[in-house]
Amino acid sequence: MNTVIRIRAATSISIRWQKILLSLLTAALLPHAAYAQQPSTAALATPRLQTLLPANDTPQTYRVLAYHDIRDNVRETFKTRPEATAVDTQDLIQHLTWIDQNGYRPVSLQQIVDARAGKKPLPDKAILLTFDDGFASVYTKVFPLLKQFNYPAVIAIVGDWIQTPADRAVQFGDIRVPRSEFVSWDEIREMTASGLIEVASHSHGLHQGIISNPQGNLMPAAVSRLYQVQDPHYENDTAYAQRIKADLLRSSKLIERETGKRPRAIVWPYGANSHIVNKIAAETGMPISLNLEPGPNTPKDDPSRIRRSLVVFDTGLAGLTQLLRQPASYDGLEQPLERVIHVDLDYVYDADPLVQEANLSKLLDRIYRLHPSTVYLQAYSDPDGDGVADAMYFPSRNMPMRSDLFARAAWQLQTRVGVRIFAWMPVMAFKLPSSHPAAIHLVQTMTGAPASASQNRYLRLSPFDPVARKAITEIYEDLGKHAIFAGVLFHDDATLSDYEDASPAALAVYRDQWKLKGSLQDIRNNPQARRTWATRKTAYLSEFTMHLADTLRIYQPALQTARNLYAQPVLNPEAEDWFAQTLPNFLATYDYTAIMAMPYMEGAAEPTVWLDQLISKVKQTPHALRTTVFELQSRDWKTGKPIPSNILAAQLRQLHSAGARNLGYYPDDFHANQPEEHIIKPEISVETHPVRK
Repeated sequence: MNTVIRIRAATSISIRWQKILLSLLTAALLPHAAYAQQPSTAALATPRLQTLLPANDTPQTYRVLAYHDIRDNVRETFKTRPEATAVDTQDLIQHLTWIDQNGYRPVSLQQIVDARAGKKPLPDKAILLTFDDGFASVYTKVFPLLKQFNYPAVIAIVGDWIQTPADRAVQFGDIRVPRSEFVSWDEIREMTASGLIEVASHSHGLHQGIISNPQGNLMPAAVSRLYQVQDPHYENDTAYAQRIKADLLRSSKLIERETGKRPRAIVWPYGANSHIVNKIAAETGMPISLNLEPGPNTPKDDPSRIRRSLVVFDTGLAGLTQLLRQPASYDGLEQPLERVIHVDLDYVYDADPLVQEANLSKLLDRIYRLHPSTVYLQAYSDPDGDGVADAMYFPSRNMPMRSDLFARAAWQLQTRVGVRIFAWMPVMAFKLPSSHPAAIHLVQTMTGAPASASQNRYLRLSPFDPVARKAITEIYEDLGKHAIFAGVLFHDDATLSDYEDASPAALAVYRDQWKLKGSLQDIRNNPQARRTWATRKTAYLSEFTMHLADTLRIYQPALQTARNLYAQPVLNPEAEDWFAQTLPNFLATYDYTAIMAMPYMEGAAEPTVWLDQLISKVKQTPHALRTTVFELQSRDWKTGKPIPSNILAAQLRQLHSAGARNLGYYPDDFHANQPEEHIIKPEISVETHPVRK
């Protein structure tokens, strides 16, 4: 008899667990830690893919280790006093001893600042030790050890907790703990007087969750817009910035008053930060920001993006050595296998909020049982299935909102189920309200084109048109403000045929920037000009998506990218003319290339043969399999019927046997159990396909 674990779409999650789960989310950690299980060192090893850095540090790199509470007998007391970030006293002693015996050199924050200024280089194998939250153990257990080893460190304190009177309890997340569990100002002053300890801000009151959507989810206060329940509305940009600035100024002034020195560093609660809050911190005198993204740093790196590796209760010596070799991104050999389920929020939406909540719970249950690594989650509404966004599932200044659903669904899937979320978004296919200035600034087909040139093409805003680009950018900006997610999947609408775009704005770009002379028909008739036109359009669309990704990174600094690629440009290089897409361009631009490996959509007579041809073509490009996701179809849209689950499972096995590392399917119908769980799970679950080292 199978045990079914019901995961309700609850309105909140323990803030104590949010600290753990947000660290997993922010650092893009391994997505397949089982729901409600104890995090392990092995589950803390998935950095982002964007910048390829070696695991073996070069001279002038340094590592930062993030510790929290230090306790005796952590493992034995975990069940009665769970705190996954607490480290056993004996483990800390072993860590510091191992560091000393293996040539690592703990350095101070000042040494890093001096190295950045070009004064004195850092020693080889430099490490910065940090201790968050201001637990009493930093004085009773950590400080004596630091003095014994003569190691400098940074402690990050939460002003509101330290200011709590001795006879009152501290509100630590959703529980209350004795004030004695935190360090006192007298102890902080003693530690700073030693010259070994520097105090950083951990905010004054941002180490908590705030209501961030109509359903009442609690999300990290530093990066979430407060949702006002009584007078339903979101905090605007000005109010948000004022709230963050007021908190950081309060923290900074308090630390200066009590220690005589203003902090120059902010350690963000849960590691959750954005370019906006980092800028505010710099304006308040704290230009150094530390997060929870793993990997090495150099003194020349942006000081507002200092990476830290999180040490947890079961890290041990083996885990410590792993953390100290953890790359800032995977080099492909250590990259985790992706198992992706592509989900329509249109399946979850219902006009009745109670039914919608029940639908979300069903989705959470199913994703938990199937246990993929990643969910590509629809952030827009497309009820007629034409591939064009009619509305959004988040507040948008330019588009109607069908339901404020994406942020909640993404948060629940990440924190309760343990998967990474990529926001699935159109690039150009937005049906703006007719009154919007950009609504008619569309991709146009050239005069004289055959009727077939416009068939099966989405309605798309022209990416060449400044008014349309601004509208699209603002839609992405609104998404970034209102949700927390690991990546973005760019929809398959970002295409231009060999008869597009003939809009006035596009023609001006061809003429003035690309120096293509004559009419579009003249360009088409000139083989060299036609080739230039096609390759420039391919690059232009990719550059536009990177602009949109950078817009999201203002709010999601560790954002990863994926983009849907049609199969034809892979199978036939001449298809670049028809799509403005190529596999080499996508591999060079995005963290993941999600090839639409959909033989029925392509009308393949022999799907098995077709899939073999597709993966063979991909394998011709060195290392392409590392970041290529083969996304199969679970429904035949031509017949309107689902692909039998056993056939879909066989296709996934076929691709895996042929060398495909990353697999997924679309769509998932949790209402109809399609594909069937017991058949598809062995092929799509990370329980079956763990990380390959």
